[in-house]
Amino acid sequence: MRIVLPEALRELAGGRAVVEMGVRHSVGGVLGALNASHPGLYDRLMTEQGALRPHVNIFVDGENIRFTGGLGTRVGAGSEIFVLPAISGG
Repeated sequence: MRIVLPEALRELAGGRAVVEMGVRHSVGGVLGALNASHPGLYDRLMTEQGALRPHVNIFVDGENIRFTGGLGTRVGAGSEIFVLPAISGG
């Protein structure tokens, strides 16, 4: 499984654009494993209460997890998880 990171978060992952992970059953499980290997990255994605930060969007195989079960969204061995910060301004 691959986690694709935006430029702004790559420094927290050792400069990598893609973090390879072993199979987990849900997005929450993937992020929990990410916490063990890259705690600074996890803290940028999750609140202290364990919820996804409002300005962070996560897509699994092209689908936004906000509409597919949140952190409980199922992932498989070949899944690609994209992390995208919300963009605003005018």
